Amino acid sequence: MAEGGAGVRSMTGFGHADGETGGVSWRWELKSVNGRGLDIRCRLGSRFDRLEPDAKACIAARLRRGNVNVTLEVAQAVPEAAVRVNAVALQTILGAIADIQVRIETAPPRPEAILALRGVLEAGEDPSAAEPDEALTAAVLAGLDTAVADLDAARAREGAALDAVIAGLIDEIEGLASAAATAAAAQADAQRTRFLAQVRDLLAQAPDLSEERLHQEVTLLLVKADVREEIDRLLSHVAEARALMRQAGAIGRKLDFLTQEFNREANTLCSKAASTDLTRIGLDLKAAIDRLREQAQNVE
Repeated sequence: MAEGGAGVRSMTGFGHADGETGGVSWRWELKSVNGRGLDIRCRLGSRFDRLEPDAKACIAARLRRGNVNVTLEVAQAVPEAAVRVNAVALQTILGAIADIQVRIETAPPRPEAILALRGVLEAGEDPSAAEPDEALTAAVLAGLDTAVADLDAARAREGAALDAVIAGLIDEIEGLASAAATAAAAQADAQRTRFLAQVRDLLAQAPDLSEERLHQEVTLLLVKADVREEIDRLLSHVAEARALMRQAGAIGRKLDFLTQEFNREANTLCSKAASTDLTRIGLDLKAAIDRLREQAQNVE
């Protein structure tokens, strides 16, 4: 039986983290899918886009492969006033009104009329556009670390299921390779019997032919049809795959390369197959190897 991995991780997963600091709420969302290398794409908004290098470094410290989409959503929990009174302008206008009232007897203006004068009201600062302070920045980055850990844990959980599937496929390939060895031995015996019968027929029809030369040709044909080397290499690759699954770290690329080696031997075995049993086993081998390749592409 194939042994379990030392921590196989899938490249697919989702992680998130929420928080609130100083009236600002935020949420990180990280989603990863299969990728040849590590490709990180961030959408942090203009207020936090300067954190992109820190975000990428934080993710790269935990993940080795996969296409990772990073989204940061920020909202002002307690919006401030949209406008403010310009105290200097208001004081100037009130002074002018008082001066006029001394010179001319008139009713005081209504407050809304004063507020309507240019310069009395000014647009307030948009809190959501303000540069984040150190406390908010530190809290948001700490939240990212939590989200990355959540994503990594999700990839580990999926990796555990993936590990079991791959181990089963390796077992299946080993079983088929062993069955191929049995079928190949029967094929070799049948071919030898058939070739020798053909040699006897040829010698009976043409006594002048060299019996030694014919036997040499038969031996050469049997060697060309021999699949023992392919089967030995398949079993060797099985051992390599199991050893690889016990390794820590990113093993996906190595496992993908190993499936190519599996496939090469299976193709050669099928091309040499001269019996229905060996042909069937060879096709089953190719199907199992193809399933292994599909699963290997999910491994970090």
